Amino acid sequence: MQLRMKSVGIAMAGLCAALAFSQDSQPPAAPAPLRITGAVSTPLELKAEDFAKLPHQTVSVHSEDGTTVEYSGVPLRDLLERAGAPGGKTLRGKALASYVLAKARDGYQVVFGLAEFDPAFANEQILVADKRDGKPLFGYQGPFRLVCPNDKAGARSVRMLESLEVVSLQK
Repeated sequence: MQLRMKSVGIAMAGLCAALAFSQDSQPPAAPAPLRITGAVSTPLELKAEDFAKLPHQTVSVHSEDGTTVEYSGVPLRDLLERAGAPGGKTLRGKALASYVLAKARDGYQVVFGLAEFDPAFANEQILVADKRDGKPLFGYQGPFRLVCPNDKAGARSVRMLESLEVVSLQK
């Protein structure tokens, strides 16, 4: 019995080493682009280097433990405007029944009413961030993250953000 368990242990160690070697020998994958699709006139696909060139703003988020984190990114309303989502004078009638579905790489999803991003309806400063405390977002945070600094719970601050889909409800 001991010999058998020792053999299994040696085989497992070899398998783990082989997996680690195969992962280390591959170049790191390029960060996935951020896609803005759906009921927009100009769907967008923004790579990290393109996103970095856009005008950025910074917001502070106060955590429950009393620390403050600064995120830098592009206001979501600016990205939606760039993609041609309804806004301003076109955000009336049926367009008010539209929402934004934010999807993360790990399958997490949240929904925002489209009017939440329009200054005529709300005063939210929701960012698509690419930096935290002046540094690029790390592994499980990025390369993009939604930051909702005025939310009481952080559940809508989607990390590993990969797409924003504008959905127009039809009756």
